[in-house]
Order: sequence, then structure tokens, then C-alpha cells
Amino acid sequence: MSDIRQEIETYFRSWQPAGKVGVTTLQQAGSNRQYLRISHQDRSYIATYNPRNIPENNAFIAFTRHFHAKQLPVPEILHVHPERTMYLQSDLGDNSLFGIMQEEGFSPRVFELFRKSLTQLARLQIQGGTELDYSDCIGTKSFDKQAIHSDLLYFLYYFVRALDLPYDKNAIMNDFDLLSSYLMQEDQRYFMHRDCQSRNIMVNDDQVHFIDYQGGMQGALPYDVAAMLWQARAGLPFEWRDELLSYYFQQANELLQGSLHRKNFMDSFDGFVLIRMVQTLGAYGFRGLFERKPHFISSIPLALQNLRWFLENRQLPVRLPALQKVLRAIVADEMIQRFEITKAGPDTPLIVHVRSFSYRKGIPPDEQGNGGGFVFDCRGILNPGRIEEYKLQTGRDPEVREFLLHRTEMPIFLQHVYGMVDLTVQDYIQRGFTHLTVSFGCTGGQHRSVFAADSLAQHLQEKFGVRTITEHIEQESKHWVNLPSA
Repeated sequence: MSDIRQEIETYFRSWQPAGKVGVTTLQQAGSNRQYLRISHQDRSYIATYNPRNIPENNAFIAFTRHFHAKQLPVPEILHVHPERTMYLQSDLGDNSLFGIMQEEGFSPRVFELFRKSLTQLARLQIQGGTELDYSDCIGTKSFDKQAIHSDLLYFLYYFVRALDLPYDKNAIMNDFDLLSSYLMQEDQRYFMHRDCQSRNIMVNDDQVHFIDYQGGMQGALPYDVAAMLWQARAGLPFEWRDELLSYYFQQANELLQGSLHRKNFMDSFDGFVLIRMVQTLGAYGFRGLFERKPHFISSIPLALQNLRWFLENRQLPVRLPALQKVLRAIVADEMIQRFEITKAGPDTPLIVHVRSFSYRKGIPPDEQGNGGGFVFDCRGILNPGRIEEYKLQTGRDPEVREFLLHRTEMPIFLQHVYGMVDLTVQDYIQRGFTHLTVSFGCTGGQHRSVFAADSLAQHLQEKFGVRTITEHIEQESKHWVNLPSA
């Protein structure tokens, strides 16, 4: 398996051969794409590495070039690998609208950034959709009845059935058909971003730019607005949602020279909110309940609370008794509590001791006295210590971390570790336990176990806010104190 950073650097030098090049990996989100930042002279660039999904690359490249030519707020494609396995684009920075909202809360600046985003969204959909070649779409070219039906089935199979909830198959299929037919009445001739949420809006000098629209297709205007205003993790105040929806309608209507019918648009909007919500729950079910990715599992209660408010305060656009019965079941208190995370408070006594060790010297004894905890064997993962350049480094050196993240099965291994340890940590917080020990062993206690221990400690701090003490038994002389960033 090749070194991704080296591949990216070699590729970049084919475009810019002179000058020093620096390559750093950016945090991966829910997809299998890998993003890297390249520093070169006084500029920086973003490289996308995605050799397994060429159609996805083709879609993003084609859409971006089309939008950029129309002077829409998207990155610029600068260079494409001949095999289209990777490409370079302009660097829009690290500040997303979601990140700014987390820092500032629902401030006047954040509200204004949402207004700017909606202004530009209308342009992306209407002007960007004009003369766009939809043959580059991944899979379906339009959000037609079949695509809507697929989203509903996604929700049914990966969320409802995963929770083992009862439903009348024939009745719910009839409701799916009715909802699909209803939504198809809206004009479908615009570009649909498909994942227009605050995480996919970058802010640079208070100007907004869209990213991650490779799943886009032709569709109706309300879907992207529903996705943006009803994003569960954003949790926008409901008065903001109504005001911003009216603002968006004005912007889109001006671009369409007053041809939009306000009542029809507003009447259909709640139907698009509903389809977006159930599609999101389907994604959370697949990524969280099946793939066991912690971020998606932790998002489920927020999505259910969002859906419950919608069901209690909005009128469904058409009568959907079977679907409504299922929706009421999944937003019940006991269902939401099933997924809610118990956070550690200032008085929580639990301390999680996370250790790395060498199997050559044996499993270290439990010094906390509770006789429980976990011991994970990392020796089934490719060992960086076999490679000359990593022999004198540890699992805390950036080069080793890059190797373990991108050239081994460590990410999959850690997903399973997180799933098991999370259950115990949440239970121990609730029951007032004081100690839990988790140990990771590898051959020398230098690379794999060190990386795994640090990763778990950081995960537990971020997810539960629990106190952790990290001890690298074979690295004690180095006096590691602070956790590295992800």
C-alpha cells in the first residue's frame, strides 16, 4: 500500500516542480475521501485523494468547473491527476459556518452568515443549474420519484429495521408512494446540492463558499433550504428558521423574476423537511448503527429531537398514517434516551486510565483494584516499526500517525474499540464508578499501542468529557503530557 502523502507530493511536483512542499492530512469526515493541505512557497492548496470512487471525483470536478465559470462561490479546480484519482483545489481555510456557530453561538454575525449563505445558495441552484451537464451525476441525474423512494427505503432499512420496530409493510409503502408523488409536484429543474448543511459552507473573510456537492443532481429548490435550516446539529432557533426561509424565498424569487408562487412553495417546504429528516436518519443508521461510527451515533438523539418538534408543530403535507405511526414511535422518550450520551460533569468521579505496553514484558497489572477494564491487542495491525524511517519514532510522531491512519486497518480497529469502551464508560458515569482501565499492547509498546491509547483518550474526552490519565509504559522516560491533536 503506497504512502498517500508521498503520492500527493509527487503528484503536486508534477504541477509545481520547484520549491519546498509540505503535506499535512486534514481530519476525515464521514466519507472515504481523504483531504490533505499542501503548503508551497507562500500559498496553500487542498488535495483530494479518492482512488476508489472516480465517478465521485468526476462529478465534483465537472460541477466545480461549471460553477466557477459562472463566478459562483466554490473552490477552484487547479490540477487533475491524469487517472482522476486525485485533484488540487484552492484552499478556502478551516472555518466552516458550523464551526463559527459553535464558537459564537446564535450571534448577529452568524445570522448574517446564514443570510449570505442563502443568497448564494439561490444563485448556486438557479444560475448554477442553468446549462449544467447532469450526465456527470453519481447514479441518478435527478431527485425524481425513484430517488425520493430510495431515500425513504434507506430510512426504513437502516434505521427502522435496525431498531427492530414493527410496521405494516404494505401500508408504509403506500405512504412512501404518496409522499414521493406529492414532492414531485414541485419544479425539479434546479441544481440540488444534496448535502447543504453548515459544515459544508466555508467562511473566508466573511464570504461564504460551498463544498462537498459531488452528490448533487437536478431537483427542487426547497430540499437544500430544508437541509440547511433543519440541520439537527446546528439546532437553529425556530424563529430564525422561519425568518431565514422567508429571506431565501425573496432571493430565489428575484432571480426567477417573480415567478415563484409563495403559498405553493411554503406548503411544499414541510414535505421536503420531512424527506430530508428521514434521509438523514437513514444515513445515521447506516454510518452509526451498522458501521458503528461514534459521530453518527451521537447525532441520532439530536435528529430525533428535531423530528419530534417538527411532528408536534408542523402539519404533514399529505395524510401518511403508517409513516406517521413509525415516526411517533422513534421520537418517543425511551427511544431518544436509548441514544443519548451521559456526559461527565464536574462532580463525576470516573477516571479512565489508558495505557500502552509491550507484550514482550507482559500485560501490566490493574493498579486501580477493580479487576475489570479492557486489554486490546494491536499486533494484528501492520507494524510501522518494521520500516526503517519509523524505527526510532513512536505513535505520537506525525509520520507514524499518518502511516497508521492511512496504510493500516487501525481506523477500523479503533471503531470497534470505541463501540465497546463507550458502553462501559457511559454505564460507569451513570453508576458513579471511580475507575476504568483500558490497555493497548503491541510488540514493543512504541508505535501501534501508543497511537491507539492516545486516540481512545482523546475520543473519550471529546465524547463524554470524562477525565483520562494516559500512561505509555515503555515511553515513560519521554514524559509525554499533552494529547496530540487529531
